[in-house]
Amino acid sequence: MKVQTLISAMHQNDEKILSRMNIQTDSILINQSDRFNEKNLLFNGNKINILSFKERGVGLSRNNALMRSNREICIFADEDLSYVDGYEDIILKEFADNPKADLILFNVPSTNEERPTYLIPKKSRVRWYNSQRYGAVKIAVKTAKIKQANIYFSLLFGGGAKYSAGEDSLFISDCLKKGLKIYANPEIIGYVNQVESSWFEGYTEKYFFDKGAFFATISKRWSWFLCLQFSLRHRNLYSENKSIIEAFKLMLAGTKEIGK
Repeated sequence: MKVQTLISAMHQNDEKILSRMNIQTDSILINQSDRFNEKNLLFNGNKINILSFKERGVGLSRNNALMRSNREICIFADEDLSYVDGYEDIILKEFADNPKADLILFNVPSTNEERPTYLIPKKSRVRWYNSQRYGAVKIAVKTAKIKQANIYFSLLFGGGAKYSAGEDSLFISDCLKKGLKIYANPEIIGYVNQVESSWFEGYTEKYFFDKGAFFATISKRWSWFLCLQFSLRHRNLYSENKSIIEAFKLMLAGTKEIGK
């Protein structure tokens, strides 16, 4: 088996990004820019396909790469990520050790203390109730399984889309709904700097409205409960901006927009 790295980037004009990210596998780089262009090259013996499109949206970027993926395992990357040496071997070993796994989620710690990522403490099975803590850069997936199940990233959620975030969690949720087996693994495959966010502008009305829309997309039936638990569990984060009731009402308004 081989791993293919699917990279989402913007305004990249040269191959320095490959060195910066420590790319060690065949890769597809989707460059959202102001031009249409395709370039194929070899980087340290790896085949790199660089496609530039005049479009925006992280879900669209990931889908463009996923549709073209042609290796047994694919992983998703952003341009602010740097992989550890031997990341392909780490990933392939875990799939070999756990042949039942369709997806394995790995640790990608943040180097920015102000924006930490969730750290996987131990090997475990991922279920619907604990599936919303993993970003796309943690995901390694059997390419054929995803394509057979017809699973792609939502074009409504994430940077550059109508709703500000959640495309990665929806992707994992769709995998679970289609019966794919997902496991979490504490091995580190890279680090992300998380210096800037393409969508987070604070705990604004839009933040809570979009969160409600996200919960309704996860489950219309239980969206009210997901809004309630979020407003209670995370009140310390937003208490300077909104009350619990205000946050809950804004999220409920977001749930009502889905399905209109």
